[in-house]
Amino acid sequence: MQELEKRLAWLEADFLKVHEKLDIVGKLEKIAELEKQVADPDIWKDVESATAKNQELARLQSETQPYELLKTQIADLKELMAMSDDDMKDEFAEQVAAMENEFIELKKALRFNGPYDGKDAIIRITSGAGGTEAMDWASMLERMYLRYFERKGFKAVCIERVEGEEAGIKTAVYEVSGANAYGLLKSEHGVHRLVRLSPFNANNLRQTSFALVEVLPVIKADTEVVIDDKDLRIDVYHSGGHGGQSVNTTNSAVRITHLPTNTVVAIQNERSQLQNKEKAMEILRGKLVQMQLEQHAETIGELRAGESAGWGQQIRNYVLQPYKLVKDTRTGYEETDPDAVLDGKIDGLIDNYLENN
Repeated sequence: MQELEKRLAWLEADFLKVHEKLDIVGKLEKIAELEKQVADPDIWKDVESATAKNQELARLQSETQPYELLKTQIADLKELMAMSDDDMKDEFAEQVAAMENEFIELKKALRFNGPYDGKDAIIRITSGAGGTEAMDWASMLERMYLRYFERKGFKAVCIERVEGEEAGIKTAVYEVSGANAYGLLKSEHGVHRLVRLSPFNANNLRQTSFALVEVLPVIKADTEVVIDDKDLRIDVYHSGGHGGQSVNTTNSAVRITHLPTNTVVAIQNERSQLQNKEKAMEILRGKLVQMQLEQHAETIGELRAGESAGWGQQIRNYVLQPYKLVKDTRTGYEETDPDAVLDGKIDGLIDNYLENN
């Protein structure tokens, strides 16, 4: 029993260090403050602010609840062990082992120490050169990520989706909400390469296809990323699509260009010009932050045009023929079951990247 008590004491000591490092107490205080605010019916006079506060409350609760639960479990087991004899040793050993494993999983949150890791994410998938082959590959990646989001319990909202003429997609943009969404998905930012026997070629030849995956933090408040208005050119134009009210009848689509970096964001899916502009600015802030991280720039004003990773950074190979392998070119990590990976089981790839970066 003494050995188990020592293990539990070590677990408690390590747990309290992580508890402090993640500022769980501070987050609980913030939760209490937000709970008071959202309980006030007047909060819904400003729907956007109320929604943001409810989302922040839900995020903080999901982050802190596992730690508070484990904290209670450790305290309860510690008290129970002090009052019990060796007859309960095996049962206690199972409980301590379960808590140790749970703590290992919780400690993974320490990997999310970047300034934007706790944010939601924008993920944009764009097919590369190669026509139908590349567009089909982009749609395979889209499915892979949607399955992954489903497994993680993340909410994914489609912002824009352009289908290919014959198959697949030209581009798809999703806003992804969940605990540390950007912190997890930032590992996917870059070019993804597929090698397979072509289903679109009469001779069934081996084909290489490329798709670009961009992952950006969602930054809704313009106070977080300050962009000078004189650095922006905003154009409005008729939205396109498959028809419907206001399509091609009003200038609702918005294109925003950040002149110093020549970064362009165009959105037409929302119902109004104002909504499209807000969504475009949200994505633009994320793009500039991503460029800032890549260029190691102190401020947005220091960014240089044409120096984003873009198509120049191939991060992962998915080989389906002549052998089966998924390999991350940055870490050397390999998965030998590409079918499972393409079904959304990408946790190993993501975990390995985060552990090595």
